[in-house]
Amino acid sequence: MSASPLRPARRAAGRLLAGLLTGQLAGQLAGQASRAAGLAGGAGGADDPPSGSPLIVAAFPAVDAIVREASGRWAARQAGVPLQIVSRQFNDHHTAMTTALSTASNLPDVMALEVGYVGRFALGHGLENLAAPAYGLDSERQRCVPYAMAQGTSPTGAQVAVPTDIGPGTLLYRHDLLERSGVDLAALTSTWEGFVGAGAQLKARTGALLLAHARDLKDILIRTGLAAGEGLYFNAQSEVLVQSPRFQRAFELARSVRRQGLDARVTAWSNDWSEGFRRGTIATQMSGAWLAGHLANWLAPQTAGRWRAAQLPEGAYAAYGGTFFAIPRALPAARKARAWALVRLLTFDRAQQLAAFRAHDAFPALRETYDDAFFAEPMPFLGGQPARLLWREAALRIQAPTVHKQDAFADEVINTELDKVMDQGKAIAPALADAARLLARRAHR
Repeated sequence: MSASPLRPARRAAGRLLAGLLTGQLAGQLAGQASRAAGLAGGAGGADDPPSGSPLIVAAFPAVDAIVREASGRWAARQAGVPLQIVSRQFNDHHTAMTTALSTASNLPDVMALEVGYVGRFALGHGLENLAAPAYGLDSERQRCVPYAMAQGTSPTGAQVAVPTDIGPGTLLYRHDLLERSGVDLAALTSTWEGFVGAGAQLKARTGALLLAHARDLKDILIRTGLAAGEGLYFNAQSEVLVQSPRFQRAFELARSVRRQGLDARVTAWSNDWSEGFRRGTIATQMSGAWLAGHLANWLAPQTAGRWRAAQLPEGAYAAYGGTFFAIPRALPAARKARAWALVRLLTFDRAQQLAAFRAHDAFPALRETYDDAFFAEPMPFLGGQPARLLWREAALRIQAPTVHKQDAFADEVINTELDKVMDQGKAIAPALADAARLLARRAHR
């Protein structure tokens, strides 16, 4: 329910947190005033919410629907505390949350955040550290997919957000086009060079293009072969990594795609992008598992049965988007306690996670859902393939790169240099050297 690793567009939800309020919660908050005060680092009494006051949740589509549908479970645990959901479109929501945190005003009790914003917000001090002992999260973090928990952790080790849904990467491909072209799946997925070669055969025999944009290939390749604790663009000492073999290879293969005319040169969520799926002129798309649901429900429902899913080529595993819940640090103690109770329901309740999965394709971060029979159910849009089993495997194997404060800037720099390589004929070595020099000047700011 999110988009690309760098430019997520139509995202959805995220759940995860653990520990303070569990079981039967109704009527217990008053008796836990002293502990709640510890959550905020101050006294609670004067800051207690008035009786019957709502718990405010700020969210975006379709997270707002998931929270709304959880209201029955919430009411059973927190009688007398209604949920008030403030929903905005994706960009407007995150702009509003940025303003609220920076001014400590108009703060919701719980905010949904797409993973691309978690890293940015983690660099400030506006979100509560849910790794604090009072929350009990450390004893339960293993219940969730490790990489997603890591994505919600700041460079200083604070757990500023807990995942609810994730986007395990997958290769969605047109099975009918592969059959017409004589390309077999092994040729498409064994190596990245083979992937590009299969694209040339696909185009020659069907006219279909391999990719929407050559940049999609680069985005995956720079995420493979990372050393433990290594970031995409910088290491732990803020040394620049973009002149490494993984960037060299990523640029070479993206350039090869462009030179052979194998990409449509269209960006995700544009009209041309969706039209390419409907018309069958784009044969593959690397994305999060959630894209299969979007294709089935509104992007290209008329292509049902023609698509299949596979793991990413060459054994690569990558995350595409994901949703998290966070609690503002500036809230009074009692409001934090109520907020944590809701976050816990949305992220650690097995029935709730599965309900969101079934209704909204919100792939769960909670690992104890992974034995549910729903994962093995055939997916009609994918020709009856039980693709969720593939995505479950990917979710358990993804590694999260270390976040750096200049990652967003580095992404822009690398994309600019790649465009110069693909469209202006700039050589790869000087392109990466120029990027490295610019990033080195920004690394410690």
